[in-house]
Amino acid sequence: MLRPDRRSRAARISESASDWFKSIAIALLLFLVVRTSLVEAFKIPTSSMEGTLLVGDFLLVNKAVYGAHLPGLDVTLPPLAEPERGDVIVFHPPHEPEKNYVKRVVGVALDTLEMRDKRLYLNGSPVYEPYARYVDGGGDAIHPDMGWQSHHLIASPLPEYQPTRDNWGPIVVPDGRFFVLGDNRDNSEDSRYWGFVSRNQIRGRPWMVYYSYEVSGDDPLGWLARVRWARLGTVIR
Repeated sequence: MLRPDRRSRAARISESASDWFKSIAIALLLFLVVRTSLVEAFKIPTSSMEGTLLVGDFLLVNKAVYGAHLPGLDVTLPPLAEPERGDVIVFHPPHEPEKNYVKRVVGVALDTLEMRDKRLYLNGSPVYEPYARYVDGGGDAIHPDMGWQSHHLIASPLPEYQPTRDNWGPIVVPDGRFFVLGDNRDNSEDSRYWGFVSRNQIRGRPWMVYYSYEVSGDDPLGWLARVRWARLGTVIR
C-alpha cells in the first residue's frame, strides 16, 4: 500500500527549484567548456584571405582538432590531427601574439619553399593553388621586413639576398614551424614578412561560415539586404 507523500508543498517546490538550478549550472558549464576549448567564433577583419573568406564573414573555429587547452586546468587535450599543407588555420602571429590571424598553411617542417613571379614552389615543384588570388601585376619591390629569410636560405646566408613579395627563397622551414600565406597573395601580411608560425601558436581550424554581411554599402532595406545569405553554412576548405 502506497504511503501518502507527507512532504510539504514548499519542500517539493524547493527541491524542484534546486534541480532546475543544477540543470542550468551544468548546461552553462558545458557551454563555457565548448566555447573556450572546443569551438569559438571568429570574425574576418581584413581581405587577406579573399576569395576563400570575405571581410564580414563570421566563422566557427574547431579548437579541438589540433589539441584544445582546458582553461583553469593547465591541461591540453591530445590533438585529433596535425596541421597540414592546405589547411586554413587560426593562430597567434609571432610579431603580434595577442591577435588572431587566419591564413593557409603552405609549408611544414623541412619543406623547401620558393616563389618566382608569384608562383609558389614546394621542394622544387610548382604548387597547384586554385584558391590563390592575384589582384595586381605590379607592386613587387624589395621589402625590408623580408630580410629574416636570409638565415633560412637553402644555401648559406647571402648578404646580397633581396627578396620581394613575388620573388623569394628558396628557404627551408625549420622543425616545429609552419609557413603560412594569405590566399589573396597581393594583399596579405603573412609569413613572407614576419616569419614562421610555431606549433603552440596555432589555435584551431575554421570550420564553417555561420554568418556573413557586406561591410560597406548603404542599402535602403538596411542590414537585412547586406546579409550574404548564400555564404551562410559554407564549409571552409
